[in-house]
Amino acid sequence: MIKVIASGLYTSLQDLGRFGYRNLGVPLSGAMDLHASAAANLLLGNDPQLIVMEITASGPVLEFETPAIIAISGATFAPQLNGIELAMNKSVEIPSGGVLSFGSPAKGLRAYVAIQGGFYSEKVLGSASYYDGITSRSKLKKGDVLEFNSGAERISLSDTSEFEAAINFDTAEIEVMRGPEFNCLSNATQSILMDKSFTVAPNSNRMAYFLNHSESISAKEIITAPVQPGTVQLTPSGKIIILTRDAQTTGGYARVLQLTESALNILAQKRAGMSLLFKIVDLPSDTPV
Repeated sequence: MIKVIASGLYTSLQDLGRFGYRNLGVPLSGAMDLHASAAANLLLGNDPQLIVMEITASGPVLEFETPAIIAISGATFAPQLNGIELAMNKSVEIPSGGVLSFGSPAKGLRAYVAIQGGFYSEKVLGSASYYDGITSRSKLKKGDVLEFNSGAERISLSDTSEFEAAINFDTAEIEVMRGPEFNCLSNATQSILMDKSFTVAPNSNRMAYFLNHSESISAKEIITAPVQPGTVQLTPSGKIIILTRDAQTTGGYARVLQLTESALNILAQKRAGMSLLFKIVDLPSDTPV
């Protein structure tokens, strides 16, 4: 078992998401950075679908009452075990009584803690991903006790190679495809979206990222239509909204761009005030339309 001594700013349990219920208005949810969460699991020989702990901005303090093997990937939070720096992107042993803590991230915003055998948590509609109103909680709190599959077969640490995270934390470029309403925009608005940089607003969260700018752009509302994580909406007042993992399933703002999956992972690591620049990429030639 693991006791939560301090919860951090926004720490939750996530898996790959909740699929098959969007027709009922249920968001996909899941880890914001699916690359980093899968990497943490794979470092332990876990199935990438196993539950991980997602840490945002400031990390928790965790006391391990049971020995465990963990791996941490994603943002560079400078984790410590009993006050001694702990390697990231590598499997490490945590002894009984060990206390895991985190500093502030030098790069990135979100990190993922995987545990060999996976965390246990209630599954609702096929997923354990926290989402307020679907699961019984939206984030961890002080005093929570987490259980995991401590009986999982242990792997030899020598069999696990270090993992180099593929995400470039420093890049401002976000790959996008043209959205359904992109061609309805004026040439001037299209050019601004493609040529100007925008900054991440402080109120960005797991539902959506909001971009600050001073450009004169806008788009008419549309009849409510399907949206998904990565959909970039432009409002009549000129707001730019990028929907993320916990986003609603439909919306009435123009869908002007769509982030690629890798771009969504990069976006998940962007903090308030960081710059973003959209870069249009073509659909693969074998992608059905």
